[in-house]
Amino acid sequence: MTELGLYFVKKSISKAAVSNRTGISRSRLSELTLNPSTHLRAKELYLIALAIDVDPCEVLKEIYRDIKLLEK
Repeated sequence: MTELGLYFVKKSISKAAVSNRTGISRSRLSELTLNPSTHLRAKELYLIALAIDVDPCEVLKEIYRDIKLLEK
């Protein structure tokens, strides 16, 4: 499961409802939530955030919280 998938579970978000509200197919949402090699597009993240009524930055910070700059 991906970080987005974990976020959906944590927030009890329905992929079917998100699909209906955003136009992102259920199969694409399944890929985004289950397959770690699938890349989330900015437009998809924004649409998902709008559909679940949260700030897109909250979703971004949550699913990419482990990303850090390289140490010099």
